[in-house]
Amino acid sequence: MITQLAQREILCKSALNKTGIPSFDYCMNPYGGCTHACIYCYASFMCRFTGHKEKWGEFLDVKVNMPDVLAKQLSGRRMQPEGKVLLGSVTDAYQPAEARYQITRSILNVLVGYPQLEVHILTKSDLVQRDLPLLRQLRACEVGFTITTMDQNITRWLEPGASPPQLRLAVAGQLIKSDIPVWIFIAPLLPGLTDTEESLTTLFHTLHATGIREIRLDYLNPYPAVTQRLKNAYRRYFPKALPALEEYLRRPGSYRDETAFLLRQLQNSKFQNIQRT
Repeated sequence: MITQLAQREILCKSALNKTGIPSFDYCMNPYGGCTHACIYCYASFMCRFTGHKEKWGEFLDVKVNMPDVLAKQLSGRRMQPEGKVLLGSVTDAYQPAEARYQITRSILNVLVGYPQLEVHILTKSDLVQRDLPLLRQLRACEVGFTITTMDQNITRWLEPGASPPQLRLAVAGQLIKSDIPVWIFIAPLLPGLTDTEESLTTLFHTLHATGIREIRLDYLNPYPAVTQRLKNAYRRYFPKALPALEEYLRRPGSYRDETAFLLRQLQNSKFQNIQRT
């Protein structure tokens, strides 16, 4: 857990930015950094762009003027954007600080007036439930919840600042009942921990019971910094799974083939849309 957080309020120059992320046209990140502090987070590369010396998960920049900047951008003559917006590409728009600052909430208030923009949210927080009335007002909106496993003995160490997976899934169910499209992102698959037949079977059954019909999966991207953090975490908390991680790093291609075969065996016929990114 984070013992001391380096937090500051900053001003941003732009709110809505074009992105090269497949399937999206724009992205918005109301915060710099993320206090969910997930050990495996690919976005940790952002550290070098922030000026912070703290480790990923130990700092947070709050872009306090982003709603005003967004409103100005969208009302300007030069910008008449349309398409898909990803809210939270290198941060979580609903991390704990959002409860206080409500930057994301204010952004959604602005976006309600621009129906040509589809809003897509990806989060590990149950706080998104707070903004359900706003989500209903958007012409097009969907929410994705990242869930790696239902085992809190794993998530407490690997994603310590995130909401428990059971809470995320409970909110996902509430959004579905409110006709908000929801999908689950199983990412990343962690060798020896969340990719086992037992773990995936439990997760698939739980998702299906909640009403989830769309699942997306992603394999672990072995960035050097991520790999080192994971090895340290495995050695400390999951030493029996360390050989599986090391085997994946040695031959990722074979691992992916074997995992894909397992997924085909476990796939419930009622999940009509399971995508591997």
